[in-house]
Amino acid sequence: MNSNNGHYLTSSHQQLRPEFISVFIEGINLILSRWIGLQLAIKNEWGGRDSRQKSEQFVNDIFSWFSLSKVPLYVDDLEHMLDEKMLLCFNTEIDDGSIEEQVAEELIIVYEDCLQGSHESVEKLRKSNSGAEFVSQHKQITAGHRGIARP
Repeated sequence: MNSNNGHYLTSSHQQLRPEFISVFIEGINLILSRWIGLQLAIKNEWGGRDSRQKSEQFVNDIFSWFSLSKVPLYVDDLEHMLDEKMLLCFNTEIDDGSIEEQVAEELIIVYEDCLQGSHESVEKLRKSNSGAEFVSQHKQITAGHRGIARP
């Protein structure tokens, strides 16, 4: 995998095998459920009363970005798409580095794992997706609202 900014995510654009589509979607959901900025936006309805529905559409948009693109996939483009969706759907700027350092990186790992016919990364997410971790991160962020801004 070449996940350096500005580089291809995969050496050649491949399609997920049908049996790995649901695994990839589960991976997207697990990653987004751990993303504190998004979870705060949903909980506080920064995207309006339909914030929960917008988050579900976010999953579909991410899946489509990976699976329907006919052009090479670049990390920068993924990060831009995530940033833009947060701003447009939830009126929220994420500048804490989580898009680049957490969300995009994990999405790439899960996608490439699924392309290779493995669900190891999703299994790791299942095991590490504990409520204690979320509560700890939530307390850190809400204490100072670091890196999350509403224009």
